[in-house]
Amino acid sequence: MLHDNKVALSLVAPLYQEELCLPELISRLTAVFEGMGESYELVFVDDGSRDNSFEILRKAAAGNPNIKALRFTRNFGQTPAMAAGIDVAVGDVIITIDSDLQNSPEDIPMLVQALRDNHVDVVSGWRKDRQDRVFTRKIPSWCANRMVSLFSGLSLHDYGCSLKAYRASFLKRISLYGEMHRFIPALIAREGGKVIEVPVNHHARTRGVSKYGLERVEKVFLDLFLLKFMSGFSTRPIHFFGRFGLRMIAAGFLVGGYTLYMRFIQEIQGLLLLPLVMLTMLFLILGLQTILMGLLAEIGIRTYHECQHEKLIYVIAEKLN
Repeated sequence: MLHDNKVALSLVAPLYQEELCLPELISRLTAVFEGMGESYELVFVDDGSRDNSFEILRKAAAGNPNIKALRFTRNFGQTPAMAAGIDVAVGDVIITIDSDLQNSPEDIPMLVQALRDNHVDVVSGWRKDRQDRVFTRKIPSWCANRMVSLFSGLSLHDYGCSLKAYRASFLKRISLYGEMHRFIPALIAREGGKVIEVPVNHHARTRGVSKYGLERVEKVFLDLFLLKFMSGFSTRPIHFFGRFGLRMIAAGFLVGGYTLYMRFIQEIQGLLLLPLVMLTMLFLILGLQTILMGLLAEIGIRTYHECQHEKLIYVIAEKLN
């Protein structure tokens, strides 16, 4: 950790190539947190920027001990950057925000108040009036949000909004990897946490360049399957793989039984039965292979839970404050 003194509020802001946005973001965040009248820290995580972003953070940290900064050795991605900020944050409440000025820092007091007044563990921002392009951002986001809500069982309008407030006691129990940062509310809900959603302001990007494109959509859908697996079968993968394996074996027996019926009852012979024989073998082999995969996954999960070896998903090059 960067320090051991407990503070009330921690802000975590991952960034990559945001030198044009950082001065205003730092100024506005400082004004917001000073106005809240509670102890705070601003944790910025530079995800291997090649521009002047970290030098701006260096100057800001030199003049304000509440500003903390980490710099990665290279670009690891938003989830590792978010995880690093959460790891070093020491506040009872942790707020996350993007560094591109599309979210309003001025919404933070409202999120913190909602967290405390409603006695919940997560307050998730909802960009109700989202200022983004319809076909490249809004429509893919709408589809992803519906899918995540369906797969996770937690219905939210806007999983992709980074402006969120968390109780640190729940957030720090979540292990992040891959592209899972957008699913944190669902992961906390899985652990028994309470989640609510509140509308927040959203602004079109006016500085810098967006780091996201349509290629992110396929990553989201792949992570959805991982989320579903982790939500229901993370400790018993044999139930996940075994279910499919047993169904395929049952299908193999059904097709095999029908093949025997055609051969000996209807006395059909020759090449007409060959496709059914091949289909029977395919179902049986795939079923057995799937169950074996479940057994291997079960061994891996048990080994993980017994060993609990941590594997870092980022490497820090420098720390400030």
